[in-house]
Amino acid sequence: MASHSPSVFHPYIQALSGPILSAIGDRYYKVTAEALRVCGELVRVLRPNFEARSIDFRPYISPIYKAILGRLANQDQDQEVKECAISCMSLVIATFGDGLQSELPSCLPILVDRMGNEITRLTAVKAFAVIANSPLRIDLSCVLDHVVSELTAFLRKANRALRQATLGTLNSLVVTYGGQIGSSSYETIIAELSTLISDIDLHMAALALELCCTIMVDRRSIKNVGLAVRHKVLPQALVLIRSALLQGQALQALQKFFASLVQSANTSFETLLDSLISTAKPSQSGSLSKQALSSIAQCVAVLCLAAGDQKCASTVEMLKGILNDDSSTNSAKQHMALLCLGEIGRRKDLSNHVQIENIVIESFQSPFEEIKSAASYALGNIAVGNLSKYLPFILDQIDNQQKKQYLLLHSLKEVIARQSVDHTGQSELQDSNIVKILALLFNHCESEEEGVRNVVAECLGKIALIEPNKLIPALKERTCSPAANTRATVAIAIKYSIVERPGKIDAIMYSEISTFLMLIKDSDRHVRRAAVLALSTAAHNKPNLIKGLLPELLPLLYDQTVVKQELIRTVDLGPFKHVVDDGLELRKAAFECVDTLLDSCLDQLNPSSFIVPFLLSGLGDHYDVKMPCHLILSKLADKCPSAVLAVLDSLVEPLEKTIVHRPKGDAVKQEIDRNEDMIRSALRAIAALSRISGSDYSMKFKNLMNKITATPSLAEKYNSVRSE
Repeated sequence: MASHSPSVFHPYIQALSGPILSAIGDRYYKVTAEALRVCGELVRVLRPNFEARSIDFRPYISPIYKAILGRLANQDQDQEVKECAISCMSLVIATFGDGLQSELPSCLPILVDRMGNEITRLTAVKAFAVIANSPLRIDLSCVLDHVVSELTAFLRKANRALRQATLGTLNSLVVTYGGQIGSSSYETIIAELSTLISDIDLHMAALALELCCTIMVDRRSIKNVGLAVRHKVLPQALVLIRSALLQGQALQALQKFFASLVQSANTSFETLLDSLISTAKPSQSGSLSKQALSSIAQCVAVLCLAAGDQKCASTVEMLKGILNDDSSTNSAKQHMALLCLGEIGRRKDLSNHVQIENIVIESFQSPFEEIKSAASYALGNIAVGNLSKYLPFILDQIDNQQKKQYLLLHSLKEVIARQSVDHTGQSELQDSNIVKILALLFNHCESEEEGVRNVVAECLGKIALIEPNKLIPALKERTCSPAANTRATVAIAIKYSIVERPGKIDAIMYSEISTFLMLIKDSDRHVRRAAVLALSTAAHNKPNLIKGLLPELLPLLYDQTVVKQELIRTVDLGPFKHVVDDGLELRKAAFECVDTLLDSCLDQLNPSSFIVPFLLSGLGDHYDVKMPCHLILSKLADKCPSAVLAVLDSLVEPLEKTIVHRPKGDAVKQEIDRNEDMIRSALRAIAALSRISGSDYSMKFKNLMNKITATPSLAEKYNSVRSE
């Protein structure tokens, strides 16, 4: 019934209903519970929508109701049956309530009673949500006050699932029956909600804020409600906004909360704006995290837009004033002003504010890196609000301002990233500007500055998501460029274009990705590393793109894990010589790529050919290479134990050297800490090996385990990592 159209069953309702209702009265509880679930589906089939009547369901209402009521009223039965009866009855009331008005006063109190029972209360709470969401607006006046007071009390309970369901049910009740709930009940609910708004449980905080918004929108006229929100919830919201953990649903709910609060007319816009901006000030415990500042700026923007054009314009002028004030040495204030302008500009066209782009770009001269970064972010987001005016300005500045190029490219990246995520603006960018942007980006592919090349690559990758038909051939053409920097930039661009969500780029990428990944054979180590990173991203986000290419790619990838003497050079620093290993980053990236492939493409790998000699070599390599190798060994021990067991003796020596290694006597704290991390990492791998059935047959491994248990410091660390 759940998987077919209701109309399929309409000719057979009479034949189906008899056996189903008779099974509800069965003596075996499993049959009864399943019959109640089927009955719930039958109810949906009888009345699939409330506008049109495709079948006369009235003759079936009374028999269904009586059969379920018999089970609902009976206390002496299995818990599963009780829960199914509650759920089924809520569906019957929500679907046929207009034909059961005389029965509701006797049935609803039973559901309320089940809310008082610890075993059935969660199901009963969800049942009232189903009833409240019914388009029939069922008359709950006989139990509404009791239900609301019970639900309010549940918000104090330790049971998380119960609190979560309670918030959802209260939200539905306020939407449907808001006018029948008393002012004092609202005040009690709001007081309870304030205790749930914290970063300890962000999902719960989001639900609490959403309920708060529903109450404010629905009960805008009740003054006490507005005051309760202002005094109880607002202080908690201002604490939550400073959290570095705030994101996603909770952040969206917080933005909606501030918008609802200013629209409810109980709190003035100026008061809220001052509260938010003062929240951004550094406290005694230090300045706020980047995430917290971003959250505050987003809430300021939403608040301004909710308050109307006039308030928004005056706020933008105030923020411009902060940036224009040369005497202002308060960098935190300027930082916040830039972030707020960016967030407002992204949501609203700011072209009415004269010279705003030049005022923002002035902050590129700041001595503080965070202000430069915020200015770059602000300029990009202001351009999103009016592409036709500000995008040509950014492109012109990139060509003419060599010193500001890196920051301006970041602004351009913001514009492109917003377009590739926000589908509403794609057409505007496609029609007028992509050709100009591409010409500019390809000009900067060969830049000597790695930072510039990385931003260019990210921009190209994001544009590829919008316009794959133009971009992929253009990138493919540049894989043969004589400039190594261009080839590396192209490979990194491909990395940025492989995202988890499906897109129109996938079909093109499937046939073309091999050209880019084969740059792993390139003569330049930077290009090879970029290709390895692209392969790693593809393995993580879209493994199906590369599975067919792995037989050819894996030997080339394994080759990147080998120490190459030609990449090791000695630098003469006068009194002493320093050895520089230029291949280290490449080897580390290659092993990390293998680690990712073990998670997503294990069926394509032959562990035996990788463990010896490649993994064995990595286990004796530099600290940065050993760490991913220990992780790989742990995974192989778990997923391919026989392959590891076959070569276990040869793995013991490099692991033993690692755990007994001692830093030099004059080593700094950082070196000592790194060595401790490396020992613990090796011990985790050893713990994984010890779990392989048959590992104790290896004498070398057995001796290693005896050595660990006989050395107190190692034994303590080993026991610690085993209990993690």
